[in-house]
Amino acid sequence: MTLPPTIFSPQRRIAVRRRMRALQSRDDAARFVIDDMVDDVLDRLAFLRHAPARALVVGDFTGALATALRDQGVAVTCADPAPIADERAIDEERPYTFGQDFDLIVSLGTLDSVNDLPGALIHLRRALAPGGLAVVAMAGGLTALRAIMLAADGERPAPRLHPQIDVRAGGQLLQRTGFADPVVDSRSLHVRYRSLARLVGDLRAQGLSACLARGGAPLGKAALARAEGQFAALAENDRVTETFDILTLSGWSRPLRPPKF
Repeated sequence: MTLPPTIFSPQRRIAVRRRMRALQSRDDAARFVIDDMVDDVLDRLAFLRHAPARALVVGDFTGALATALRDQGVAVTCADPAPIADERAIDEERPYTFGQDFDLIVSLGTLDSVNDLPGALIHLRRALAPGGLAVVAMAGGLTALRAIMLAADGERPAPRLHPQIDVRAGGQLLQRTGFADPVVDSRSLHVRYRSLARLVGDLRAQGLSACLARGGAPLGKAALARAEGQFAALAENDRVTETFDILTLSGWSRPLRPPKF
């Protein structure tokens, strides 16, 4: 058996989530990415007319999705890689320990930083009841920040941002891991920033900063000056527009076939 490459550090992944939790205690903390993901999941459920009895929600640090589902009479289990008091810890690269009869499993912003994504999707599918639905949302993009980091590193670019999955690769993953009726789509959020510090702050507050196993060294003064210079070069009307792409994968657990007589 060939082990997947170690791209992400599990320890850094948990540290990123814990820092996000601390930053979210501030009144002005950014949470526009998770808010968009939650709204999208609720819209999908309404469109599909899928009324789950039991749901597993992973990564919703606002609690908004769990609250909305409970208001609809759904029994919800919440989990996170770095849980708080009312959540359960989850290791998404190992078989889930929550049972195998969820009608709905939603993962928001966590599966994009696991080393074995196909394995994690298989574990997720196996935790679904027959005919259950899985929805996985991942955040990416950051076109402006990628250009800024390349300028900062100069002739020796360092790994600083996560590799990303596109729509085509997402569809192949769902098919490969046994989901029925897979659907993959992508949408973009555009946010304008006056400073590089505020952009980085929004990433940290939403758990979107890097947790690479072999990331680049911290920027020195010269590299930071180049980064600030590139930010200024990209600005229009004193602001830089950053793009947050949200990739959503959804698929169904195959229903049980009726017995043949």
